[in-house]
Amino acid sequence: MKISNRIKKHFRRKLASAIAAGMMTFSIGLGSANAADVINITLDETIQRAFENNRTIKESVADRESAFWGLREARRQANPQVTWSYSGNRRGGSYYGGTSNSFANSGSVSMPIYQGGRLKEGRKSARYALSAADLALENTMQTVRLQSTVYYFNVLQYRNLIEVYEEEVVTLQEHLRNVNAQFRVGTVAKVDVLESQVELANAMQNLVNIQNSYDVAVANLNNYIGLPADTVIRPQDTLTYRPYNSSLGDCTAYALENRPDAAIADYTVKRAESAKKSAKANWLPSVNAEITKEIDNKDPFWHKTSDRWTAGVSASWKIFDGGITRAQVNQADAALTKAQEEAAQTREQIQLDVQSAYLQLHAAEKNIATTQASVALAEENYKIAQVRYAAGVGTNLDVMDASRKLTEARSNYFTALYNYNSAKASLDRAMGVPVEIDVVRYVESEEEGKTATESREDSALTADAAEVPETGEVAPVVLIDFENDSLTPSEVADREKAF
Repeated sequence: MKISNRIKKHFRRKLASAIAAGMMTFSIGLGSANAADVINITLDETIQRAFENNRTIKESVADRESAFWGLREARRQANPQVTWSYSGNRRGGSYYGGTSNSFANSGSVSMPIYQGGRLKEGRKSARYALSAADLALENTMQTVRLQSTVYYFNVLQYRNLIEVYEEEVVTLQEHLRNVNAQFRVGTVAKVDVLESQVELANAMQNLVNIQNSYDVAVANLNNYIGLPADTVIRPQDTLTYRPYNSSLGDCTAYALENRPDAAIADYTVKRAESAKKSAKANWLPSVNAEITKEIDNKDPFWHKTSDRWTAGVSASWKIFDGGITRAQVNQADAALTKAQEEAAQTREQIQLDVQSAYLQLHAAEKNIATTQASVALAEENYKIAQVRYAAGVGTNLDVMDASRKLTEARSNYFTALYNYNSAKASLDRAMGVPVEIDVVRYVESEEEGKTATESREDSALTADAAEVPETGEVAPVVLIDFENDSLTPSEVADREKAF
């Protein structure tokens, strides 16, 4: 018996230490940063940091810069080209009557006059490539906005779950104190105390796991937005419920007009069309103008011995090239067909993306209402179980089972809220809600023949640049609070019937 008492006391001391350690871990995890930086951050600030530091965006910027200079190169193919060459030789033999120096300078100016449309199509193709690069950057920024938003919401989700599991620990601590008090007066068995201690230990373990998940979520967010991994962030937003009133048809129509990748696919088709026309240009003649001047000297740059010049136009036409041009045209035609099919597939995928995100959004919306009601019922069920146990008509297992169901219901509610907000962000991405460029305006400006700079200026996002389907007003979900309800034993039967 003495050994048994020592073991029990030791277990109680260990349990108390574990509880204190768990609560201390939680306060350290959220309340202090030791030597790390502590940053208060909103969702908008999170997205902005991601835009500034994300490497994928920097890669897209570099791609656009490359496309810009590719267009410059294509435009300069029609410019005159000036070349100059110089040679110096020492010559001798009977032919030259001894040894002497020979120097020659020659220069030429050449310019293409007609290349069968090849240069024109090259310029058009390079312009389409730059437009595609502009929209690819916009597409990347939309993806980064979505991912940073999801990471931020993930942090909010685990912060909510920490509160849920912390509340469970506190509730079970209070329940354990009540069970111990009843055990001391002999109204309950020792097994109730042990069961309550085990349940509390399990709840504490769940809290530790959720705390760890929170820390991992913070580390992922820090990494994505370019902050040191040990930075302690304090999100300033909360997950709320905003009804979404637009129809699936409106969302799909908006996406087909505004998704950057749809416009990129169209530019890919246009580039393939230009490549086919360029291939056909080999069937047409090529005309060039050229002026040359040559000077022979005894010395490097003086004592001219002779000079000559020519000026004229040259034309060439491949009458028969063995079928090479035909093969190139057929190859370009196949590439065009592939680009057209890919464009059609892109639009089909856009419709699927919108539908999938839309359905997920509304499924999560229904779950919010369902889990909200479940929380209210679980809270009432827990109150009833407590009253029944205090009155001696219920078991300790009923109380702990009701506690687990309450924690599960609250977790499910916050999970549904997280899923709804994440699905809303995914739907925005699927629809192509713009970040910097209004895709419709950009394409219209490009079709009008404006430069890439002018197109970007015309399509720069403003407050009214793009009409996004109406999403409704914020409507926070308010949980039913049974915390202040007091149930008497005489009310238990009626409440049980209602439940």
